[in-house]
Amino acid sequence: MNVVDKTFRKIRSYKILGAEKIAEAAIVAWNKAEDKRYAEEKLSKARPTEPMLRNVLKYLSVYGNAKELLVNLKLDIKKIAKIGAKKIRDGMIVFTHCHSSTVESILKEAKREGKKFEVYVTETRPLYQGRTTAKNLAKARIPVTLFIDSAARLALKKADIMLIGADAITSEGIVINKIGSELFANIANKYEVPVYSCTHSWKFDAGTVFGFEEKIEKLMKRKIWTKPPRRVKINSYAFERIKPDVISGIISELGIYKPEVFVEEVKKNYEWMFK
Repeated sequence: MNVVDKTFRKIRSYKILGAEKIAEAAIVAWNKAEDKRYAEEKLSKARPTEPMLRNVLKYLSVYGNAKELLVNLKLDIKKIAKIGAKKIRDGMIVFTHCHSSTVESILKEAKREGKKFEVYVTETRPLYQGRTTAKNLAKARIPVTLFIDSAARLALKKADIMLIGADAITSEGIVINKIGSELFANIANKYEVPVYSCTHSWKFDAGTVFGFEEKIEKLMKRKIWTKPPRRVKINSYAFERIKPDVISGIISELGIYKPEVFVEEVKKNYEWMFK
């Protein structure tokens, strides 16, 4: 099996998780592939709700230079971490849901800057990515408490800020993120806790400008319940849409903007996405 097919299977089977990690794996596979067109077509279909994956492949088809792209993406993440860390102050409780490598980089940067804060994270059923966040933060010596998903309201009552990632952003400024995100954002709004989506701007889906809908991925139902009783239906949506009016801002390498302004900044800075 060639590197493209191997990478496709790893992404498809959730062995590679997180939009940035998926994009990086695709760049490496594309760079090693002999047939670049096949690599682009195959990898772009590895997972729905992954515009960053499609954007890096589109960029490579136009400009090439995979090594330079990998370097630039890593520099962008450092830039986002610096910008996002400015939102964290001493004594804060930060609420987060699921696992976002971008949110994690912000929290670690705030720690490096000497800020003292605590993180509340939800477990994130059914794949428990919140445990990954908790484990990584504990390793970085950042105080962290894990909450079951249904206890999120208790966590948010004490939180000062909510930071989540993003898997996709549409032309209407809608952020698509892990299931539960809009529920928690609505609760955060009720308690006047600001909500920020932390993400690379390449999560923007330019296709939505032209009327295409970003597909919401469903998990394999057995991931939720291996052998459910007959006549029990399983709702297996992995992501949900968060309306822009409950989001205080999107933190990206372009800066911090309200969702509608963020969309305009992407158009201004990345014209190639729309060709």
